[in-house]
Amino acid sequence: MLATDVQLSQLDQLKQFTKVVADTGDFSGIKEFAPQDATTNPSLILKAAAMPNYEHLVDKAIKDAPRAATIPEIIDRLLVTFGLEILAIVPGRVSSEVDARLSFDRVATITKAKAIIELYEKAGIGRERVLIKIASTWEGIQAATQLQKAGINCNLTLLFSFAQAVACADGGIKLISPFVGRILDWHKKNSGRDFTGAEDPGVQSVTQIYTYYKRFGYKTEVMGASFRNKGEILELAGCDLLTISPNLLAELKAATEPVTRKLDPGTAASAKLEKVSFDEKSFRFALNEDAMATEKTAEGIRQFSADIVKLEQLILQKRR
Repeated sequence: MLATDVQLSQLDQLKQFTKVVADTGDFSGIKEFAPQDATTNPSLILKAAAMPNYEHLVDKAIKDAPRAATIPEIIDRLLVTFGLEILAIVPGRVSSEVDARLSFDRVATITKAKAIIELYEKAGIGRERVLIKIASTWEGIQAATQLQKAGINCNLTLLFSFAQAVACADGGIKLISPFVGRILDWHKKNSGRDFTGAEDPGVQSVTQIYTYYKRFGYKTEVMGASFRNKGEILELAGCDLLTISPNLLAELKAATEPVTRKLDPGTAASAKLEKVSFDEKSFRFALNEDAMATEKTAEGIRQFSADIVKLEQLILQKRR
């Protein structure tokens, strides 16, 4: 506990243990909270693209695309255009997401990821500042494993289970994003009760993954994501990274109560755990046995796919 730093905001205290990442496509929110990195997804980009303040970026993506460019290629340019604006603000990395409709196509995911990286590199951004976001399907994890070997760092998103996390670590993935709040949503809906503090199933999932990674020396970074309340964030203080929406960043910035580190690599390294691994068959079975992870992964892919379609419609309207 930082007893001597009680006047520091909880956000500043949290930054002493954890890299804070802004989960938004709204640049004003990024500037206000001075995060290390920033993440985006199709839903956030769609929301930002509909704002009058960012309409010029949509127009730029369309204008800069070759005349023969397809709508998906223009979407890639739009994602990178937003990413470039974000990288002008944050000192670290930005995550840009592969089309969720490719979540079960390993080859197409690899092709799309390389195209996004090429756009960043043509704009003068080194690949060390970009994370390619890919859904944590078996095919997505295998694609990311190959991309990592090619020097393209990946952020495996829509991650809800231990099996997904283990497969990512064994694949040498740079970073994973376990979705804390969506795990909580599922358990609240299916149990009819609320969960707080360390009892939160999403918090428990990230704690398990973090502990396992540190116990067995995996280099894959754990970035808790999709928070529903400030309490979830504070229970994961000490996690490698936490990606936080602007409204929760504001709550943390406004509070000064002491923050206690909950996740510590030294403590995790001495945990009594058995090492496990998954091939394709055992991975698919483990995911199938986890109703929450199966349902939330599928739901997330559907949601992001639907928002990509809406982005395409926005581009089509402007391109006419």
